[in-house]
Amino acid sequence: MSRVRAASRLLPSAFPCDGQSAALRPVVRPTDYAHAVPPRPARERPRRRLVALVLLLCAIAAGLGIHYAAPAGTLSDMSGDILYAVAAYLAVVILAPRLPPLVVGTIAAGWCVLIELFQLTGIPLQLGTAFPPSMLVLGTVFDARDIALYLATAALLTAVDAVSSPRFAASSR
Repeated sequence: MSRVRAASRLLPSAFPCDGQSAALRPVVRPTDYAHAVPPRPARERPRRRLVALVLLLCAIAAGLGIHYAAPAGTLSDMSGDILYAVAAYLAVVILAPRLPPLVVGTIAAGWCVLIELFQLTGIPLQLGTAFPPSMLVLGTVFDARDIALYLATAALLTAVDAVSSPRFAASSR
């Protein structure tokens, strides 16, 4: 006897459509398949979103501090690129906390690379001269090193997020 038939009750159906007697049609309850999806802690999503929001605010504060206080140079430029990738990753987590880390990392890296490639058009530079705060989001000039930093940062954040997620801890037991 099949598991569905054994787990279901035979109840009459209001609309028999396959010629089977309404009295013999199995009724499948949602609880019959509850074992297929592992339960997720009820507080996981709000807590993940809250932690990401706090970390995003810290990343923005650090990025603004580096932008305005640190002397211009390679180190401050690289730090800003890393913090930009961190902010992109955390923004995706805030917007979609249920996404797995690999998807979040891919979206964040894709965003960063697209913004960097957009700088090849010269439009961000023109926008930056007209409205200087836009430089903080769009940048100004293309630099291939930035793409490498974005990809490395997104990969590192993806690995840390995957290892620290409750789903990883549950699957490694």
